[in-house]
Amino acid sequence: MNMNNRAFMRQARDLQAKMMKAQEELNNATVEATAGGGAVTIVMNGQQKIISIKISPEAIDPSDISLLEDLILTTMNDAIQKSQELAQKSFGALTGGLNIPGLM
Repeated sequence: MNMNNRAFMRQARDLQAKMMKAQEELNNATVEATAGGGAVTIVMNGQQKIISIKISPEAIDPSDISLLEDLILTTMNDAIQKSQELAQKSFGALTGGLNIPGLM
């Protein structure tokens, strides 16, 4: 293996180690989203796994279940967007802004 190939392989290993660290950090990082003035709160980690859901008793109206469904849907979508932005920031620095399919 010549010097260029060794340098390339070393850089690839370094990048892989940095990406594994970034994935671990995303697993430990959380985002929080709320809707309805705090009626629904969702905490999600950077790998888009839900950590917790809190629903205020005032948000539960048996005669208007669709309102609660809308609040949950809005909150979920907001949490997912925040989680994706967190992942983009984390991996974007490593990939130089390239969008690598399957990475995020």
